[in-house]
Amino acid sequence: MKPTIQKYIEYMRSVRNSSPHTLVNYGNDLEQFVAFLTPPGAETPKPGQITHHMIREFVAHLHDTGLEKSSIARKLAALRSFFKYCVREGRLNENPARLVATPKLPKRVPAVLSAEEMNGFLNQLSGSGSREGSSGPPTKRKNLRQTSAEKASAVHEDELLLPRDRAILELLYAAGLRVSELTGLNLADMDQKDQMLRVRGKGNKERIVPYGEKAAQALKAYWPVRDSLLEACEGAGRGGSAQAIFLNYRGTRLTQRSVGRIVKKYVKLVNVNWDLHPHSLRHAFATHLLADGADLRAIQELLGHQSLSTTQKYTHASIRQLMDIYDKSHPHA
Repeated sequence: MKPTIQKYIEYMRSVRNSSPHTLVNYGNDLEQFVAFLTPPGAETPKPGQITHHMIREFVAHLHDTGLEKSSIARKLAALRSFFKYCVREGRLNENPARLVATPKLPKRVPAVLSAEEMNGFLNQLSGSGSREGSSGPPTKRKNLRQTSAEKASAVHEDELLLPRDRAILELLYAAGLRVSELTGLNLADMDQKDQMLRVRGKGNKERIVPYGEKAAQALKAYWPVRDSLLEACEGAGRGGSAQAIFLNYRGTRLTQRSVGRIVKKYVKLVNVNWDLHPHSLRHAFATHLLADGADLRAIQELLGHQSLSTTQKYTHASIRQLMDIYDKSHPHA
């Protein structure tokens, strides 16, 4: 099993162009399945010895541990994909995981801010300043007991990065990007004249996405900051960072985790009680387009969804918003 799993993960990386996140999760899921089938002192079974009964026992074990149904469904998807690979390679005659039913998952409608709330939030950033003690981009602080000069430097650094942070938030909302797509953007991916982006999504699939005037203005304000970051940081061009659009204070490519901290930072700064994260802006992008009459197929293309059913969840969000308006406005609601 283990050598076959290693070959499968390499197949996913080189042929399927799966994301690093998927490779890690699928690898962990398959290792957990092997560990379940191999008690202490027992020999690891071969792929041809695995039956659908063993897989059902594994799924039942996961249920007993209290694992969420969505996580169980992902582990089962990893097993299906692995055994499908084994059939393709001639190691098995049939896929035993196909006979195991996927747990029924509850339909989750994403919570989405209204267009007015989103516009108000983004507009406030143009006047937002940094304040001492706020969370956000890491600063060069060596200890908690800072001198006045160190504190002033930290505040100045946050203020310097404000144009970058506003450009990040505007672009996430304007183009409906995943956070991994945003941090992966390079200068060559941006057409500033036509305000278009070449985005690499899941499976390294490319799509072209437009962005609006406000995002263009925010990016224009950010370029001098980006130039300053590159000039001030030695070795910033290593690892392709010189081509990255969004940089951290070290002059290297911004990470996905840092973008999450940036979003949380400005939610705190504008003093709103929202559970906002980078993907929330993607949800808002799709829902607001749909509410204003955009075609569902067009939204699917803009989001880079492989299946239309994935995009259709935003129709439920729009219906929910309409019902909220009805309940608040209709005299007999």
